[in-house]
Amino acid sequence: MMRVALIHALRHSPPPIEAAFRAAWPEARLMNLLDDSLSADLARDGRLTPAMTERFLTLARYAVGTGAEGILFSCSAFGPCIEAASRAVAPIPVLKPNEAAIEEAVGLGRRIGLLASFPGTLASMPAEFPAGVEVVPMLAEGALAALDAGDGAKHDRLAAEAARGLSDCEVILLGQFSLARAAVAVAEATGRPVVTTPDSAVRKLRRLMGA
Repeated sequence: MMRVALIHALRHSPPPIEAAFRAAWPEARLMNLLDDSLSADLARDGRLTPAMTERFLTLARYAVGTGAEGILFSCSAFGPCIEAASRAVAPIPVLKPNEAAIEEAVGLGRRIGLLASFPGTLASMPAEFPAGVEVVPMLAEGALAALDAGDGAKHDRLAAEAARGLSDCEVILLGQFSLARAAVAVAEATGRPVVTTPDSAVRKLRRLMGA
């Protein structure tokens, strides 16, 4: 049974990724590491810092020290930090939260709506798409605050309302693990195919780990 470390910067991320594992890879043995001060510090500083990268290196090395054979990060706003962590623990497979979803979305269209509830995701994630793809960013204003307050229904409604502005895109990518819960509402509001990061990530990580 393979051990997978899940590393999060938002406390809402574990449930959707655990659900994705139950659906697509129930045999995996999961461990969760959460540092929700990372997202708060990024919101405060407005940029990634060397100190944040060091924290990601520490988290990745700790995960490997526990026996993890693969690592999945769920924090989509920290791409460069995750890349540094991946180099540090090579050859253990390390997956950024977005890469598998981006691959799937690009396979469905060249004009991709990117929906996020955390502004930092919209600042960092478009650069991860390949050349020739048009990325249309959209912030679901207030959705994350609603989730923080325990109002999942309001979160999903605000996500769907924001997604209507992406109805002219060929596909919509939900750019955070915490947004996966709104996938059905977004699809119904837009009539477009919706790609979620946790489901895509689990499928790719399982392939990379040869399970």
